[in-house]
Amino acid sequence: MNSDDGLTFFKTSYSSDRVNCVEVAHIPTKFRKSVHSGAGENCVEVADLACGAAVRDSKNPAKGHLAFDSAEWAAFLHSTRGLS
Repeated sequence: MNSDDGLTFFKTSYSSDRVNCVEVAHIPTKFRKSVHSGAGENCVEVADLACGAAVRDSKNPAKGHLAFDSAEWAAFLHSTRGLS
């Protein structure tokens, strides 16, 4: 199943034809360090998504990421502006 934001959703291996289930989609991401990060320091990385943003720990990128929709990400950025 395709959605308007370019993601392709699929049923998990635990799904069956008779049961409604939650579908998942792989979110392609390209993470980058914040402009507030110093050279060689551990930091939080961010990736732009069609529907918001994702963040992950630069020390443990294989542990996954947290995705935020556009409204959540905008609220976070608004609340943190000027906090340096």
